[in-house]
Amino acid sequence: MRTEQLEYIAAVTRLGSLRRAAEELRLSQPALSETVRNLERELGVDLLDRKRSGATMSAQGRELLPHIVRVLEAVDRLRAAAGEQHRISRMVRVGTVNAATVPLLVPVVRTFRAEHPSTQVEVVGAQQTDIQRALFEGAFDLGLVNHLEGDDIPVGMDCTRLLRGRPVVCMRPDSPLASRSVVTVPDLLTEPLVAMRSGYVMHRLVHRLLDGDVPAFSYSTDGAEMGKLMVAEGLGVTVLPDFSVVGDPLQRLGTLTCRPLAGDVPGVLLMLQRRKADSVPRAAQDLYEVFVRRARELGGAGGRSEHPNAEGTGRERGRRPGNGADRRPAGSAGE
Repeated sequence: MRTEQLEYIAAVTRLGSLRRAAEELRLSQPALSETVRNLERELGVDLLDRKRSGATMSAQGRELLPHIVRVLEAVDRLRAAAGEQHRISRMVRVGTVNAATVPLLVPVVRTFRAEHPSTQVEVVGAQQTDIQRALFEGAFDLGLVNHLEGDDIPVGMDCTRLLRGRPVVCMRPDSPLASRSVVTVPDLLTEPLVAMRSGYVMHRLVHRLLDGDVPAFSYSTDGAEMGKLMVAEGLGVTVLPDFSVVGDPLQRLGTLTCRPLAGDVPGVLLMLQRRKADSVPRAAQDLYEVFVRRARELGGAGGRSEHPNAEGTGRERGRRPGNGADRRPAGSAGE
């Protein structure tokens, strides 16, 4: 049970409907409804009466409301007593799709740890939909997710474009494809393919590229890190944004290399997301700012955008994503 769930129930009671509560909380109505259902399952009671005309508090919910209010008041008193220390010395939870782990996430956590030695950072790997759900429910403070250029941004979410990456084929140096300067889709079909599982952006991208064609053999896995390990062990090749490969320890050791895909391939945007809210915990805001600073150092956008296609500082400075093998790109992403 989380405080946010109780706050949501209190808002529904105060405003008289799920729709108005969702508007005030800046959540989608389905996200608010799902959060309430999770609390109902945990408590074993129906807190809302759901009708075609809308959802209102049930009789059981009204009986429990005084207890909910007392819990929220106790939490407010605890926060007031703790003061600013509560906002600084806490745990910040980050959900990530394993994007840019080495060049972005690891340096960010290291910098933040030096600036906030008493604050813990919990990094949780998950798929994009799970990360966004956890952000809406308050389980994550920040989320690192990938978007293909042209994807829509979820309603009720603050999104900051950090990096832009070009999809490349990741392979061992002794792969037959390593002798090529670029890899075509027909070339890709000749090798065993380590694909991301359904639900990942790179799964959607590869499915679009293959357009119904079938590779020589394929595996399915979760996230870029496991995909790179499978490639390093000689199981095949995989398609990732260049930022996931260039600078990776396996690439620096000469175990992995990469080649760009031929043709007009959409870019992959690494986005930093958080739920829209009137106030943000100090530690979460500080970690957000460290992410933005690091992205700018890498040549990424590092700025807030209402849509992933918005221009960022990476382009304004005339930088372009890397498109060669084993060369650090300026502003790319991984999943």
